Amino acid sequence: MSLWSQGADRRAKPRNNETPDGGSWFGGLGGDHSSLDSTGGVATSLGGRWGDTQSASEDSHFLTRQVQRLLQSGDTTHRRIFLTYLLVRAGLGFALVLAQAVMGWLAGRGPSWMLIVCSVHATQAIIWWLWLGRAAARAPRLSALHWWATIGFDVAAFGAMHWLDTSAALNYGALLVLPVLMSGVLSARVPALATAAAVTLLLLATALHKILLGGDMGNLLSQAGMAGAGVFVIALVAGQMAGRLAREERAARGSLALAHQQAELNRLVIDEMGDGVLVVDRRGRVRAANPAARQLLAEDGSCPKAPFHLGEQPGWRSLLDLVTQAFEAGAWPGGTQDLTISANGEVPRSIRLRARFTRGARLLMAGQVQGRQEVLAVLFAEELRTVLARQRQERLVAMGRISAGIAHEIRNPLAAVAQANALLQEDVLRPDQQRLVGIVADNVERLKRIVNDVLEAAPGGSAPSRTLDGSAEVGTIIADWAQTERLPLGAGSRLQVQLPAETLGVSFDVDHLRRVLVNLLDNALRHATDQPGAVVVTLEALEGAFARLSVASDGELIAPEVEPHLFEPFHSTRSRGTGLGLYICRELCARHGAIIDYVRHEGVRHGNVFLIVMRRDSLAAEGRLHL
Repeated sequence: MSLWSQGADRRAKPRNNETPDGGSWFGGLGGDHSSLDSTGGVATSLGGRWGDTQSASEDSHFLTRQVQRLLQSGDTTHRRIFLTYLLVRAGLGFALVLAQAVMGWLAGRGPSWMLIVCSVHATQAIIWWLWLGRAAARAPRLSALHWWATIGFDVAAFGAMHWLDTSAALNYGALLVLPVLMSGVLSARVPALATAAAVTLLLLATALHKILLGGDMGNLLSQAGMAGAGVFVIALVAGQMAGRLAREERAARGSLALAHQQAELNRLVIDEMGDGVLVVDRRGRVRAANPAARQLLAEDGSCPKAPFHLGEQPGWRSLLDLVTQAFEAGAWPGGTQDLTISANGEVPRSIRLRARFTRGARLLMAGQVQGRQEVLAVLFAEELRTVLARQRQERLVAMGRISAGIAHEIRNPLAAVAQANALLQEDVLRPDQQRLVGIVADNVERLKRIVNDVLEAAPGGSAPSRTLDGSAEVGTIIADWAQTERLPLGAGSRLQVQLPAETLGVSFDVDHLRRVLVNLLDNALRHATDQPGAVVVTLEALEGAFARLSVASDGELIAPEVEPHLFEPFHSTRSRGTGLGLYICRELCARHGAIIDYVRHEGVRHGNVFLIVMRRDSLAAEGRLHL
């Protein structure tokens, strides 16, 4: 194993729980480059690299341009230093050749060994600068061959120059500082110290050579000793500084990677938010806008991607004025604000806004910012119709829970009243008393139905969906209901039923299907005429995995102002109705993945049609039919 590889192995192992210093840029000389990919870019845990993905432009809302340039460059300090070293070697070699040529011309001498050594060094330095410079720009680390071709070659060349120099015109010994310095910066600690030791031995050997030629022993040995000590100090100090610089750069890149990852996560979360998010500056320019915000500003998709100005559309003027006033006042006016906006050619719609500023209100009040940081307003927008619908739904849920609690409390005294009334009916009563007992019984049954409706509409568990034979179940339910209502079935009946001849498997619950269908039949018969075929029930298979059950009646069409509230709880057109029938039907259908809706047909006999679309299922799933 070579000297620098041994040093790298020892240096790569952390001591005293410390991380590697990452000071070596040559292959096998240590250093952690796991944060760099093959092209020098910084990889993140979300996949991809900074600077070469489509999201780079979107991230400009979160990262400064200086950071973007650093990330896109994929450059490292070691690489920059080594490229500079190659250029310096080439320039220094050319300067040495030129100096030797000028001094030889002035002295009238021909080519000398010094000129030959300088020429060889200059040629090698220029060639390696042209060839190795491109390789260094691509590779994250270099091999040992590159180390010998640069630092090792410089030690040999400058040592030869110092050996051959017999005059004091140029101090070639000072040139040995350059390879020692570069070895300390670019190599591990042991190779750097080995380079300093080699340079020290060269200095001592040259001093002995000059002593043999008649030089002053004390002066030459002291100079060589002091220079040797100096190169050791240079190697140690340069290595420490290079290691610290590498650690700081790696920590900075790691911090930038975490910041970029957080920025990507923030962007993904904001893009998926249902609320609109706008980042607006003092001049009314939108710096960032998620898809929900652009949809609120223009439903037809004409809202451009950020950046854009709120003054581009006349219908956004109210929003621009509100933002301007907020910046001038230093605070958002009130908790929320309702505005009416519209894009070109669109129907105006109302939105609800709330905002937060990126800096304190005092800076906004003073109209100042600290440093170069700009004050931005983050607007959270939501369509007012959606807000009101959510509030209404929350009120309904709360009211349903309260109603369910009250219904539970009513059941016990209601059962006691029913039992007492039944005991009275067993006695011999006068006709007027019998009439009063009958009124009590009728109202008790009505209260029971109301309590059952409220409990059915309250949130709670539901029966699991099962595979039913839709044709058989619907036929059985209609037959039982017709018998209860004393409604004859047949060609002249008010009720006509159209069921498929073959079995039709649907996913539902038997009791829930009965509850839904009976409710629809009661409403249809109540509002239908007395003509034959006034109510028509149809079950048919649709394309795909769905079946449709429809209940149509020839009664008066439901008024347009009533139609939007059909499936709302506690909405009834009858004075004695609870307004929970259709609401319960919708909830039961939703529990089994079905949809119930009302369709209005103008100009036909059966204009009122309630449709139930259910999921079809294979009868083999249950292994039996519900007959």
